[in-house]
Amino acid sequence: MAESKTVIVLGGGVGGVVAARRLRSRLSQDHRVVLIDRRPEQSFPPSYTWVMTGERKPAAITRDLRNLRRKGIEFVEGNVDAIDVAARRVAVGDREYAYDYLVVALGAELAMDAVPGLAGEAFTYYEVDGAARLHEALDDFTGGKVALVVSSLPYKCPAAPYEGAMQLDGLFRRRGIRNRVELSLSTPEGQPLPVAGPAVGSAVASMLQAKGIAFHPKRTLVSVDRAARELVFDGGERERFDLLIAVPPHRPPAVVAGSPFAGETGWASVDPASLETKVSGVYALGDVTAIPLPDGMLLPKAGVFAHREAEVVAAAIAAAIRGERSDDRFTGEGVCFLETGDGRAGLASGNFYGQPRQVRMRGPARWYRLQKALFERWWLFRWY
Repeated sequence: MAESKTVIVLGGGVGGVVAARRLRSRLSQDHRVVLIDRRPEQSFPPSYTWVMTGERKPAAITRDLRNLRRKGIEFVEGNVDAIDVAARRVAVGDREYAYDYLVVALGAELAMDAVPGLAGEAFTYYEVDGAARLHEALDDFTGGKVALVVSSLPYKCPAAPYEGAMQLDGLFRRRGIRNRVELSLSTPEGQPLPVAGPAVGSAVASMLQAKGIAFHPKRTLVSVDRAARELVFDGGERERFDLLIAVPPHRPPAVVAGSPFAGETGWASVDPASLETKVSGVYALGDVTAIPLPDGMLLPKAGVFAHREAEVVAAAIAAAIRGERSDDRFTGEGVCFLETGDGRAGLASGNFYGQPRQVRMRGPARWYRLQKALFERWWLFRWY
């Protein structure tokens, strides 16, 4: 019998859950799979905009990680305070856990405090509780200037700001107040979804224009003047708002930024095909990584990539434990839904590792929105 091994997965988001489930199915019960997260419950990020518009309740898209114990996965609730790669241990509060293999899927932290004045003024749908609070604010909103701003780069789910803006347009139209609402979207990017290429970016910009959503590219947010209720951008440009919705700045978790496998910007640095870091036996996946593409841009931080990366990592670790080698590799392929707020959605797909990179947008169509809803149901059923 092979010596018992312990695999620890840090983070219970999309990538972490898939990695833990796949590892458990590939390994015999002689080996331990341990999932650690600071919260016992996780929700499904692609549905956050539906919480914002009231089409979903938070409970409908939230699952309890403790239920994974019934699948043979040990769950530990607590904050990961330290990773000791030399001793192969992680510290969670006053406890330590030894590992043979480590999967780091801690995601990106939202940092409203990184922009002066943003915290306490801006709503966000980049977390489920924030989306619920925004829904309450929208219920009371009867008209005025709604400013949606991408605070800084990089940020996860590159389609979400544009999707959210169009869903807000649809919500206001259904409520019969669109003629009383000014809606704008500002971003440091030069075009929508720049990593998807100029054709997709132009298509999304045209959708925004057709809906009367003012689009302001190449705007870098410096601060929020809360007294004047104005956004202040690099160069001194200002924009007034009555309701502010932000994609908060993202930063790597401190435990990753200070680790031996962090890159220059603090995000985990990995082999783009295997997802292994420069520390043997330590893998990182999902939003916590920064993976450069051939043209210098970064692979988007998105759940579809985290899911596929988790499959690759689980196959590699399970094979190594069995004394074998996995040929599974992450190839950069992915798809992304883009809702347009009118009962339809587009679907962008392509190989992001391609040279040249080719990403195609299909739709918008009602069929793709139905696909997104069906995918939500399947994912929540399949992985929990």
